[in-house]
Amino acid sequence: MAEVESFTLDHTKVKAPYVRLIGKETGKKGDVISNYDLRFLQPNEKELPTAGLHTIEHLLADLLRDRLDGIIDCSPFGCRTGFHLIVWGEYTPTEVAQALSESLKTIAYETKWEDVQGVDITSCGNYRDHSLFSAKEYAKLVLEDGISDDPFERHVV
Repeated sequence: MAEVESFTLDHTKVKAPYVRLIGKETGKKGDVISNYDLRFLQPNEKELPTAGLHTIEHLLADLLRDRLDGIIDCSPFGCRTGFHLIVWGEYTPTEVAQALSESLKTIAYETKWEDVQGVDITSCGNYRDHSLFSAKEYAKLVLEDGISDDPFERHVV
């Protein structure tokens, strides 16, 4: 059985919110793909409600692409404590944390419902499960705690 990095991480040792480089892989042609852990909430203590998580996912798909080049995907963790961010190339955790912080500020303080893409029956697989109110509240919570560029020591950027 393959070893999955995220299942070897001691979730009792991390201090959310943070950005962590999970790993990077280099393809046969030299292309690099990096995977980041965008942890919003402390594992096994809190979780994002699905409607808010879903709306944050839709918003980050847009907002992070405005701030970072080469984004392949930003997808929620099944545990609902954060997101995977997969990109071509590599950024420092500090660069990702800054882009995430700027994006969350936009969600928390500027976003209106009409700004959320993909929330109707033709563009979303579960269009009824969204909450901009929840997305804004959790974005504010993460911003209040500050986003660290180190998962084990609080170093807020």
